Amino acid sequence: MFLHKHPYAPFIQEDTEKLIVGTLPPPRFSTGQLLEKDVDFCYGSYYNSLWLYIDKIHKLKLRYDNSPEAVAQRKSFLIERKIGVCDIVESCERTKIDASDLGMQNVVLRNLIDYLNEYTNIKTLLFTGGNSKNGPEYFFRKQLKEYGISLKTISDEIPRIHEFVLPSLKGFKNSSKRKIQTVSLTSVSGAANISISKNPTYQYFKSKYPTFNTFDFRLLQYAEYFK
Repeated sequence: MFLHKHPYAPFIQEDTEKLIVGTLPPPRFSTGQLLEKDVDFCYGSYYNSLWLYIDKIHKLKLRYDNSPEAVAQRKSFLIERKIGVCDIVESCERTKIDASDLGMQNVVLRNLIDYLNEYTNIKTLLFTGGNSKNGPEYFFRKQLKEYGISLKTISDEIPRIHEFVLPSLKGFKNSSKRKIQTVSLTSVSGAANISISKNPTYQYFKSKYPTFNTFDFRLLQYAEYFK
């Protein structure tokens, strides 16, 4: 059994307003066996990388390698845009060493409610995936249940948008009830391409522009939330 620990601490600033929430990076990021184009930071896998989309949206000309400069570029962007990263899974066990969410067993979660109470400027959670089993939204819903809270649907169109009122917790000096919005973005994983191909919006653009592809579909979606 492989113990898959998250290699990165949450990246959050005092003025962070949006928080990217995934599960775990591929196991090679925990074992230090990075590929040539990987970046040693959150969402650093060159393949199925969220940074490819952010780079395209903002024309950042990011580096894709193991250098400290590549990490610094990404941190600088996040700080400037008041975006943080806090994946919800701290660790899990795997019988097969891969990045599959479904393959995670004995999952240990980070308590996002605590982070939201500590960082009081956060207004939006950006889930990098929907409510499928062992996805970030799936785990977050389980955490909310412990507080007797459920997500209220704001929009059932993709990306699905929900809202909840953050519970105030003892021990947090600046804690106060506030509304938090969640956005379930289409996953960057190649496995999501099948569901994208069935999406009416994707089919519409594909019929009008034959070269339109799944990368373009995500690009349209992400552009609104990574401004």
